[in-house]
Amino acid sequence: MTPIFEGCATALITPFRNGEIDYPALDRLVEWQIESGIDALVAAGTTGEPATMTWEEHLDVIRRVVEVAHGRVPVIAGTGSNSTSEAVYAARMSQEFGADAQLVVTPYYNKTSQEGLVAHFNAVADAATLPVVVYNVPSRTGINIGPWALEQICRHPKVVAVKEASSDVGQSLDKLRLVEDNAVFYSGNDDLIVPTMACGFRGVVSVLSNVVPAETVEMTHAALAGDYAKAAALQMKLLPLINALFCETSPIPVKAAMARMGMCDEELRLPLVPMQPKNREKLFAIMDGLGLEVGA
Repeated sequence: MTPIFEGCATALITPFRNGEIDYPALDRLVEWQIESGIDALVAAGTTGEPATMTWEEHLDVIRRVVEVAHGRVPVIAGTGSNSTSEAVYAARMSQEFGADAQLVVTPYYNKTSQEGLVAHFNAVADAATLPVVVYNVPSRTGINIGPWALEQICRHPKVVAVKEASSDVGQSLDKLRLVEDNAVFYSGNDDLIVPTMACGFRGVVSVLSNVVPAETVEMTHAALAGDYAKAAALQMKLLPLINALFCETSPIPVKAAMARMGMCDEELRLPLVPMQPKNREKLFAIMDGLGLEVGA
């Protein structure tokens, strides 16, 4: 199996201005990420705030990122929904736009059974030619894909990868053991990039790389090359920044950091609100310590 990417894919933020999507800022972010050597881009994933977008906005962000990237890096479209029919619709539209793959999160809120998860992912995978990256993030969705269900899901030929964002590292490795011949695994946790790659994960779908793309790429590529001493040193160096970027619900902190760097406005959609002053102060102090420039 040829992986969609190896190394680092950035789960892009979606910049807003005056309540609307800021497309010029989004274009600049895509260009900066590619110039920084990123291996792939995720459009309208969790970090992109699709839960507060209309479906028209959601799909337009995917279309725009595909257009601006223009084949220079793979673009993975966030197509997940708590409704299987909506996920199927997003998959078909993303295929039309020219996305390279789709990131499909577990159907949140409904809290289906493990058998229901298998049926959901099979339906989405059957609906379009786009390869599927299964996204497991129990802290967000309230449901975990267990090892048995994931093994069943990954038997589908269109399911090619797993983004594992569970805090249960032991179970994540058990899943890798069960299905590694059928799917590539990516970390969904920036604080576990190197530990999971040391066990066979092939990279990360990252929030951190919105802020420090070149450094995150360097870390993952060192791990891919087997230089775990270098990779681990970078993981430890960036760990305070990672912790600060997740001290409040993502993408609240990462948008504060990006705004400070002059990349976008610090605008979120309710129910998300701007970062709390004490947490903001800590984040900015860590950024200063890393030499991250303050933008205009």
